Amino acid sequence: MQAIAKLVLHNGDKVPKTGAFVLAPNHYSEIDPIIMGMALWKLGRAPRFLAKASLFKIPVVGALLRRSGQVPVERAGQTRGSDPIAGARRISQDGLAVIIYPEGSLTRDPDLWPMRGKTGAVRTALQQDIPVIPAAHWGTQKVMPRYGKKISLFPRKTIHIVFGDPVDLSAFRGRGLDSKTLSEATDVVMQSITKLLEGLRDETAPPTRWDPSKNNQAETGRFDQS
Repeated sequence: MQAIAKLVLHNGDKVPKTGAFVLAPNHYSEIDPIIMGMALWKLGRAPRFLAKASLFKIPVVGALLRRSGQVPVERAGQTRGSDPIAGARRISQDGLAVIIYPEGSLTRDPDLWPMRGKTGAVRTALQQDIPVIPAAHWGTQKVMPRYGKKISLFPRKTIHIVFGDPVDLSAFRGRGLDSKTLSEATDVVMQSITKLLEGLRDETAPPTRWDPSKNNQAETGRFDQS
């Protein structure tokens, strides 16, 4: 990846040197996790992700996930309600830097602006009383476009990544983690991410974030971009 892309990091001092936190970036390319993982690594933090527990049962793959300290989460079955909490607790107790994409999947916005967020990032942060650090990147689409199947190797691309101050979630701490609280807190995080991306793109985002459900789109999976 270093041969393919040059990463230019802005405000890297915003990333905590120690302790647990959630890094919440925008998401528009399937190669984003590698880019953001490299960025954290360059700043001296080992990147962690929440991974489906079933992946840990696959030979070789499971061993690699365990050795690299990734966090297993059961997404279905009887442990659906409790296992994500156990994963969040481990992030806090072990002082991990975990990357959670608030959008949940690649943005559906036609111009690659952040779309409506989901609550996983703020739920983890509020449950464990750890900060959310917003981040935005731009240029990754030149390496691999949204839903692209090939990586562009030449010429070498430049990707800008900017980090923000911890999102102020003080208004939500101590409240019950009901859907209203989590939605409001998620919106605050998405506002922070969008503002960072506006700075990188030197553009203004649409006044209303893209909502797949209001545009006859599925929440996950590929979609027709024509």
